Amino acid sequence: MFPIIAKEAIAPGFWRFVVGAPEIARKHRPGQFVMVLLHERGERIPLTIAHSDPVAGTITLVVQEVGKTTMEMGTFPVGSELQAVVGPLGTPTHIERVGTVVCVGGGAGIAPLLPIAADMKAAGNRVYSILGGRTKELVILREEMAAVSDEIFFTTDDGSFGRKGLVTHALADLIAERGKPDLVVAIGPAIMMKVVSDLTRKDAIPTLVSLNSIMIDGTGMCGCCRVDVGGQTKFVCVDGPEFDGHKVDFDLLIKRLRAFLPQEQEARQRFLAQHRCRALEGASHA
Repeated sequence: MFPIIAKEAIAPGFWRFVVGAPEIARKHRPGQFVMVLLHERGERIPLTIAHSDPVAGTITLVVQEVGKTTMEMGTFPVGSELQAVVGPLGTPTHIERVGTVVCVGGGAGIAPLLPIAADMKAAGNRVYSILGGRTKELVILREEMAAVSDEIFFTTDDGSFGRKGLVTHALADLIAERGKPDLVVAIGPAIMMKVVSDLTRKDAIPTLVSLNSIMIDGTGMCGCCRVDVGGQTKFVCVDGPEFDGHKVDFDLLIKRLRAFLPQEQEARQRFLAQHRCRALEGASHA
């Protein structure tokens, strides 16, 4: 069992969990993730590691309530335990000194970007970060990303914070004003990573993306997370999650991400209904 040591709401629908996992904390490297099982009747879900502390023996997970399981995890209080946390999984980010690195993050993708930006900075790179979200509240981890960036830029869809527009608009302007960076790392919704990759492909700027395909076991056995990269089948859980953005077939990835949308919606509605019933029962006994 893995205890929840701390829990904090960092944005609407976003939680930061600090979980006791000494072995994972000791071995974790940027770019890796864990598979989490809430309880014996639950489903396994992949969650990226935003921070690890090998001395304290903890890992930090930033969780957005999207599906039934992440919504249920949001109800877990400090002191409760997760049934299983397996990891670290996936291939770590290759960290080296390349010169100038632009880190582009959208929504929940900012969380896995944080340790990558930190290590890129520590390796001697100049790090520019571009973070975006629908509103100011959804641009998470702003202070943490600013601390590991030489310069940081913000965008919001509604203009409530930073520049109104998309991260790709800010990236295009940054390239035009400062010149081509040596590397772009983009993590966020699949469509965002696709547009970033299309933009950088024109200038032949090396681009890494971290894919969020549907995953079941996290060990490469089920094949559910397969993606097409450069005309070859790759498994996100073992070959990734990071790939060359210029080689990823994003249209196929997006199609597969939508494969179970009706079932996901049904599970969310069922959970919300059950949760409301429990709340009403608790109120009636108060």
